[in-house]
Amino acid sequence: MNILVTGGGGFMGMALIKRLIADGHRITSLSRREYPLHWALGINSIQADIRNAAAVEDACKDRDVVYHLAAKLGHWGNYKDFYSVNVTGTENVIKGCRKHGVSRIVFTSSSSVVFDGNDLEGIDESYPYPEKQLSFYADTKAIAEKLILEANSDSLKTISLRPHLVWGPYDSRLIPWILRNAASGNLKRIGDKEYFKDTTYIDNMTDALVLAEKALASNSGACGKAVFIANGEPARVWDFINSIIQVAGYEPIKKKVPERLALISAGMSEWFHRVFSSESEPFMTRYTIKELCSNHWFDITAARDLLGYTPRVNNSEGFRQLRTYLRKGRN
Repeated sequence: MNILVTGGGGFMGMALIKRLIADGHRITSLSRREYPLHWALGINSIQADIRNAAAVEDACKDRDVVYHLAAKLGHWGNYKDFYSVNVTGTENVIKGCRKHGVSRIVFTSSSSVVFDGNDLEGIDESYPYPEKQLSFYADTKAIAEKLILEANSDSLKTISLRPHLVWGPYDSRLIPWILRNAASGNLKRIGDKEYFKDTTYIDNMTDALVLAEKALASNSGACGKAVFIANGEPARVWDFINSIIQVAGYEPIKKKVPERLALISAGMSEWFHRVFSSESEPFMTRYTIKELCSNHWFDITAARDLLGYTPRVNNSEGFRQLRTYLRKGRN
């Protein structure tokens, strides 16, 4: 197949491209920057902004499938920036696919689209969007997801995958952030309660993406659906974080700060960044603290039934592979 991957320079994008090449497909990446790895892999690389409607439309020409991964990530910044990338960018992809007769879109959403500040314990896809989203990222990803699902038709089949905390070797955001702050001594446990989180190992995520496309091609019940993706192995938040820290050779985080104090500190940091228009992100936002201090685990029955998804890399094996990757990087 001839496949377009938007956001092909990101963590998930790179992993997916490698998988699709191994499966024998012709790949084109659309990303804001040029990546030497794309040249090494021998794929067609288009350097363009997802907000550029003409560039996206042209990139969709002659494609069988579009994997739409491009997004503005994070929980801090300007709403207009989040909207233009996550919503307008998605509108551009849908329009480009319709114009050029692309038959399938596999969209990467996020489990955060349903986070309402409360515990999410074993919820499935029937759980509603909150009346008010708690972050610009979640808000704009929810709007984009709705656009994708509403676009589903006989001529353009769509699906939205909702992973939670994708991690593994070559991760450029979550793991580096954890290790950087562990090394500097900035990272502290928040509160005394234990919370459980689902996570998604990168190989399991790429499996889900590939299976989602196959489900759309077979005209299955997956068309027009949102589906949670996870390892199916919820872990205690600080056990998970400390496992990453320890495989990198650091001591586990033991120092604690009360949740209320952490929220006050984060609020003050946010105020400072807003007032002084700082371009940097606060070390910790109130949204991040709310996520850390609540349960997030999901019923992945729909992924199993609709996609044939079975997590093949468990947490233990994921940490083993991460340890090998980190050790190679230091040698």
